[in-house]
Amino acid sequence: MNNQQHLLKFITWLNWVLFAAASIIGLMVASHKFALGIIFGGIIVTINFHLMANALKKALSPENPSSGAAVIVKYFIRFTFSGVLIFMLIKGQIVHPLGLVIGLSIVVSSILIATMNELTKTIFKEAV
Repeated sequence: MNNQQHLLKFITWLNWVLFAAASIIGLMVASHKFALGIIFGGIIVTINFHLMANALKKALSPENPSSGAAVIVKYFIRFTFSGVLIFMLIKGQIVHPLGLVIGLSIVVSSILIATMNELTKTIFKEAV
């Protein structure tokens, strides 16, 4: 497995770990709407991340070259659907907006942690 596949696998695993931890902590210490915000936000962003990763794998594979326009159209459809869903969740007062922001930040947090992890490995490898 090359380094990029390893990194993607680590980020995907970390997404689910952070999502589970944030959801459990939210359910234990926060209000119902706040915890639902974390859960819905985490589900939306994690599913979007998986769909985007799969679309990019297909688009960049040599056996199945698809156009960049198709990838962009799929991205905007997902983006629009996610925006409408987020709007409905907030407008219907189903979730607390801050909880939703925390849930939507899970993938960004995973990528940041993975980047810091790789940077630390690189720095310590060069120092030795």
